[in-house]
Amino acid sequence: MNYFNYFTEIEEHFQQARGSGFFLLSPLDWTMIETWKESGIPLDAVHNGIERAFEKWHARKRKTRMVNSIAYCAQEVLTAAREMDEPRADASGGHPQPEFDPAELAAYFRRNAEEIQAKTVPEPPRELYAETAESLLSLAEAADRDELEDLEAVEQRLTVLEERLTAAARQQASEDQLLEARQELSQQLAPYRGKMTAEQLAMFEKQYLDRKCLETSGLPRLSLFYL
Repeated sequence: MNYFNYFTEIEEHFQQARGSGFFLLSPLDWTMIETWKESGIPLDAVHNGIERAFEKWHARKRKTRMVNSIAYCAQEVLTAAREMDEPRADASGGHPQPEFDPAELAAYFRRNAEEIQAKTVPEPPRELYAETAESLLSLAEAADRDELEDLEAVEQRLTVLEERLTAAARQQASEDQLLEARQELSQQLAPYRGKMTAEQLAMFEKQYLDRKCLETSGLPRLSLFYL
């Protein structure tokens, strides 16, 4: 299993378990998956939790509605994770790092750098945007030379860059935009709050709002998970 396919593998497994063909995941779903990743929940635990959740759903005598969010599986995923003997610090389940085409990596870094450079922003974050684009271009040049052997270190660097961008995006968001995002989150998350721990709820809310701020600012996600 490819560590950087964590999102895709979960999406496909949920679609298969749902059994209704193609199903487009929502921003709420992607944030849930990101929360599991950041919590270190192994991929096998997520798969097992999804399967258990649908087994229970199919066993119900009354099925008033389809399962339309991966958040429905949250409680079973947490249970499966607790039952596993392997450490939860590595969401890959201990699988080796994937092989990435250096040209693909270079193109990805340059594309994100160009998107950031194209933004018209006020003075406070302008220097940060420029520094971020410069760092991404530096990574692209290293990829051109096939010098990016430690992908974990690359991912850590991208995380730092994205965290700085997110902080700037939050500063630029208006009060109304932040309020609207929180109200949207509260409405979508209401049916699933009982399936999540307080710690996961806090992490989920932060990641959801961070994602919304980046989207509102038109900034790209930088992680290799989005390659």
